[in-house]
Amino acid sequence: MNLGDLKPPAGATHYKKRVGRGIGSGMGKTSTRGHKGQRGRTSGNVRPGFEGGQMPFYRRVPKFGFQNPFRVEYQPVNVRDLEAAAKHGQGGVVDAKALKSAGLIHSTEKPVKVLGDGELKAKLTVKVEKFSEEAKKKIEAAGGKAESIAPPPPKPVVRHAKKAEAPKGKKG
Repeated sequence: MNLGDLKPPAGATHYKKRVGRGIGSGMGKTSTRGHKGQRGRTSGNVRPGFEGGQMPFYRRVPKFGFQNPFRVEYQPVNVRDLEAAAKHGQGGVVDAKALKSAGLIHSTEKPVKVLGDGELKAKLTVKVEKFSEEAKKKIEAAGGKAESIAPPPPKPVVRHAKKAEAPKGKKG
């Protein structure tokens, strides 16, 4: 094999497009620009994202993320905190009211989820909306019950309503 025998593989090279070199070149007359129109002119290109005066896509889309209107946000409570809440409950029953009075949650309106961090020694009946698997095991291992209750109904999402305009009367 000699140096002169080397060739690039088929299809690897191609001729450069030579625009505006007469009708026989295949790219004569309008020089690949089509007929008339904005892009047929000398300075006819527009900036990226320009949509001909229509509101561009990057200005139409929201900029601050998506807010899921159906998201359910749980208030977390760990197993280690349940004994402190039992002092505020009645007869070894821990519910949202007991957790609220113990200062472990902010609101009795929002659902509560018990997480499995920590240990539990007291025999408690815990009545909240959700439990992690670990939390359920720890409560039942201590001799208690983990009872799931139905979550409160979701509050309707209020979108920004348009203000009603005053009826236009005749000026007289």
